[in-house]
Amino acid sequence: MTNKKRYYPNKCARLRAVPAEYFEPCDYEDFMTWKLEGWIIPNEVLCIIREEDPKSGRIREFTYKREHAARKKTKEIMAAGNHFVICTANHLEHMKPEEDWADDTDY
Repeated sequence: MTNKKRYYPNKCARLRAVPAEYFEPCDYEDFMTWKLEGWIIPNEVLCIIREEDPKSGRIREFTYKREHAARKKTKEIMAAGNHFVICTANHLEHMKPEEDWADDTDY
């Protein structure tokens, strides 16, 4: 048995061939609201944590069903000094170490 992953062909060329009048028009503001504020997390998932190592740029993602496991992971990430984003069904929050607050120009 081979360990090769199955190939799933994309349908990009077929989508480009569809005439524009078949698609509903959508302005930029509606699109951004839909995509950025419209995330949906399954009911069985408590949160998704995305960790970024600022030195190497490596990103890892973790999904948790239990709060105590998510709290433990956030403590580990904070101890390592990495940045992370927590996404729940109702909230999205970017967290980073206190020493990196000085370069924060967004707030």
